[in-house]
Amino acid sequence: EAVVDKKEADKLAKKLRQSTFTLEDFLGQIQQIKKMGSLDQIMGMIPGINKLKQLKDAPKPDEKELAKTEAIIRSMTKKERKNYIIINASRRKRIAAGSGTTVTEVNRVIKSYSAMLKMMKKMRGKPGLVPGKKRRKMPKGMRR
Repeated sequence: EAVVDKKEADKLAKKLRQSTFTLEDFLGQIQQIKKMGSLDQIMGMIPGINKLKQLKDAPKPDEKELAKTEAIIRSMTKKERKNYIIINASRRKRIAAGSGTTVTEVNRVIKSYSAMLKMMKKMRGKPGLVPGKKRRKMPKGMRR
């Protein structure tokens, strides 16, 4: 759809490749998802998603969780959004108070963001998973 801007997508892809994806970028992605419609609608657009047995028992996507995550990120300072590692216990309390959530929920958002960063790093390191990188065979003597 025209909802997702091509320039924004290219900029995001570059940030993902360079490992400079920040919480501000994460917030931007949440806003893009909201523009596309409800999570149920988006899930319905994915071909074959209804056939996956694992997802039939899974809980339905929750719009409120997206709103909470957005509120938590918006309660952070620009410095905290750019470098989540500086968020210590007192900052987490302030963020929780500012977003109307608990420290546990702030921790959940930070933990899921850091897990996503780790996953992106792993994917970046494996040829064939990131578009543009081609898998090359290693000579016999150098194989692992």
